[in-house]
This record gives sequence, C-alpha cells and structure tokens, in this order.
Amino acid sequence: MTQAVEQWMIAPATTVEVRPALGLPGQIDRIAGTCFGSYAEVTRDLRGGFASVQPPTMGYRLRDVLLYDGVLHGQGAWRHFRARRHIPALGRWREYGDVRVMYESWAGNRWFGNWLADDCVTYPLCAGVGRPVTSRIPSGHVEAYERALGMSPDRVDAAWFDELVLFDDRGHGDSRRLRADDLRRRLTGGAATPHPGVFLLRGKTGDRRIMHNEGEVADRLAARGFRVIDPSFASIETIIGACAGARIVAGVEGSHLVHGLMTMPPDAGLFVIQPPDRAVSVLKLVTDCQGQDFGFVVGKGSNEGFRADVDEIEHTLDLF
Repeated sequence: MTQAVEQWMIAPATTVEVRPALGLPGQIDRIAGTCFGSYAEVTRDLRGGFASVQPPTMGYRLRDVLLYDGVLHGQGAWRHFRARRHIPALGRWREYGDVRVMYESWAGNRWFGNWLADDCVTYPLCAGVGRPVTSRIPSGHVEAYERALGMSPDRVDAAWFDELVLFDDRGHGDSRRLRADDLRRRLTGGAATPHPGVFLLRGKTGDRRIMHNEGEVADRLAARGFRVIDPSFASIETIIGACAGARIVAGVEGSHLVHGLMTMPPDAGLFVIQPPDRAVSVLKLVTDCQGQDFGFVVGKGSNEGFRADVDEIEHTLDLF
C-alpha cells in the first residue's frame, strides 16, 4: 500500500497443508463452471495434496483520508469497501482526530459468510491500535453476532480521518487460525454434546443456487441423526447450539454454511453440495487453515435448479 506512512508485519507468512477433499470418483469431472477462482485453481484446491504459502498479516497507517459512500480516498488513490449507494451530495461528514481502524472488506460487505469468516476474525487486530469503524449497515444476523462477540464499531458513511489504520489479513495462516479458534470459543462457550451433524437449509436465499431436492436430502440426513435447521428463521443461539457439537456441517454451498464452519468442533468436517456451474473452494481454504476435513458432491443441472444424488451424499458422508 504505497500511500501508507507506516507499515508493519503483524504475523509472518506461514505454510498451510491443502488437504485432498473427500469425494467420490468423477465428481470433479462434473464441474462446468467456477466462481472466486479459475477452473484450474478451484479443482487444484479440491484435489489438494500440496503446501500453500500464505501471505503475512500486515498493518498500514494512513493520514488525511476521506471515507465517502463506501469508498476511501487519499493521496490520489482509493479503495472500495462496498457498493455505492450514490448519496447525491457530500454534505457534512464526521472528523476524527484520533486513530481509527477499519477492519472490513469488500467481500465481507457483499457476502455474510465473508463478514463472519473474515471481517469478524480481523476485528481483534483493532485492539490496542485504535477505535474500530465500519461502513457496513447491519442486516440479518450481523447485530446478534456483534453482541455475542463484543464488537462495537462506530458506523460511518462519510468521515475524514487524520489517521486511519487498515489491515491486509487475507492469508489463511496460523494467526488467523488462532483468532478463529478464539471466536469459536466465545460463541460456543466451550464444550458441547457431540452428535452426527447439522444440515443447514439454503432454500432460495442469497445468490441463486436452488437445489430442487433439498427437502429429500434433509429427510435422508435427518434419518442419519442430523439436525435440520433453516438459518433464515433461526436465532444464532439455535444455530450455534446445534453446530457446536456437530460431527459434520452440511448444506448447499453458500454463506449460510459459515454459521457452522465457524462454530463446529475443531475435529469436525464440512460437507458441501456444489451446483455444477458455480463450484468454489473458498470454504475449503478455511477448513484447510483449521485442519479440518472438507467433503463435497457436485449436482446435476444449473444454479437456476439442480439436483444432488442422495445416495452419493450418503456414500461421501461415510468417508468422513
């Protein structure tokens, strides 16, 4: 970040083992399209079996910067934190003469899963540096998680900062894993009663990924002892209470799975049902960082509607 007046290393680069995903033969061959990475990158992550060097966590101190409508401006450069709401006139803005810290990310403001898995894990870095601020508008379960984690940022849309600190916390290394472990402990309160698993329903929420036989899959997994929860209508206490002791957290790929990913036991696994034209490996990066298993099946169809083979799902779960 060339505009920084100071930069420092918070945590060094580390190496993470990328595990082979648990899956039946031929699943990767069904992938017709990917997201958040090329076909080569996503399939490489699913095949695993290699070491990945994760970048260091860095801090950057900026001076004389303006935040306006989700965009940070300073020294002839800018950084977008969220989509603009197109506020018609600048008008008045807050002025901060003390040190403020922004921990948010564009992805975290766009997708709930990134906010919980990334921004909430970065938030503890603010301690001892400055007062945290964010441009994010609370929605869904955000306020409940903030209360549970003791997060109390100032929310601003237009502000002038004499001094502002940003973080580069993209690496999935040891520092992030330790902070994620602490997040889990704070949310779950420690030990929970073990049980076979949780199936988190997606339905028609978020970006379209509609599995036509989601109900059939839910019934089959319930017969295996899985608890079935619709996060859209459940409190975080209900969701966390179920996921905290789950051997496996399962569901269609999407942000709703991060409820379980961040609160399931350290020795648990994540099982993801992938639509064939939108396969991703983002959640696997987290399980690799946390030393957990990741399993998957690829459905048949498209984002607008696909089906997953229930027998394949059960056979894959047996691999965990």
